[in-house]
Amino acid sequence: MNSTSLFFSNISNSDSTESCIEEPQHVSITVFLSIVFFVGFVLNAFSLWVFTCRMPQWSPGTVLQFHLAVSDAIVSPVAPFMATYFSLGSHWPFGSFLCQAEIALLTIHFYGSILFLTLISIQRYVAVVHFSRISCMKRKSFLQKLCAAVWFLVLAKGAACFALLDTSTAGNRTQCLSIHQGQHTDVYFTLNFILLIPGFLVPFSVSLFCYTRLASSVSRINTNNEKGRAIKAKSRKMVAVCLLIFGLCFMPMNVVRTIGVVIKKFFPEKCNLLLRVETAYYICWILAGANCSLDPILYCFGSQKFSKAVHSSLRRIGFKMQTIPEGNELECQAAPHLNPVSMTETKENMSSAFL
Repeated sequence: MNSTSLFFSNISNSDSTESCIEEPQHVSITVFLSIVFFVGFVLNAFSLWVFTCRMPQWSPGTVLQFHLAVSDAIVSPVAPFMATYFSLGSHWPFGSFLCQAEIALLTIHFYGSILFLTLISIQRYVAVVHFSRISCMKRKSFLQKLCAAVWFLVLAKGAACFALLDTSTAGNRTQCLSIHQGQHTDVYFTLNFILLIPGFLVPFSVSLFCYTRLASSVSRINTNNEKGRAIKAKSRKMVAVCLLIFGLCFMPMNVVRTIGVVIKKFFPEKCNLLLRVETAYYICWILAGANCSLDPILYCFGSQKFSKAVHSSLRRIGFKMQTIPEGNELECQAAPHLNPVSMTETKENMSSAFL
């Protein structure tokens, strides 16, 4: 009888929070993480060079794209530390300060990118759907102030994470940004919903509305001529890339993290489930990091000036690129005064100028 009781007791304790210790992740996570962030670093470094050195005149859309590229680039220093952490079996050897700095940079990057993508969607919505209206979203000076406000907000989020989260020790391992840090359970739970609702759900809803209206507006462009077909195709690709970034890169990370903090807080005995969710969360990190590689594609769809600058730069180093046809400009500029012409023709012309 005593042995039977001991047997069931061991089964029960095998899934308890005390035995739920962070496990080393598969080497593929380290490999893919390194590849994704390296490719993102190269593409964003090149994009920033194009913005600063090859595009002397910026439109309102270019202002937002540049700040998005900066947001993507600042996460690059984090990648080697994260790769080392996973390669050492989920052990952080770099000390408390660098752990806090990593958490802050990740927060600034992820939610800065989300907010700048949202501003891009709003600006394009205003410029295309409401092309005949005067709007502050068409002024570079206003957008520069708006970008400064976004940076202030995301830096405040990063500073809060820096102050509240730290390393902890479990056995012979030092943990950093781990769901198994029991002393941070309540902090992780609270921060998650602060980041989830205003940091992701609200911006995603706004972007979804803007791009739905934008796609509807562009669908009415006249496709009887080559210019209309080119604008329509490029606009659809741009909308698809934007929604792909939100749906593939940022949504899984926020959903899986929410599941993880709920399990840790309310069902800490579900150790095996928590370990699976933890692995899924690290995979979502890789997907989230892929936005650094997708955003430069967005710049090409969203700006003919950027595309021309890229083609010119590549030709200088020996790559032969096809010349970009005129009339496919997707930059957002101030709306000119409109004459009473056909609405379809006007929409096509304005989409060429604004998207």
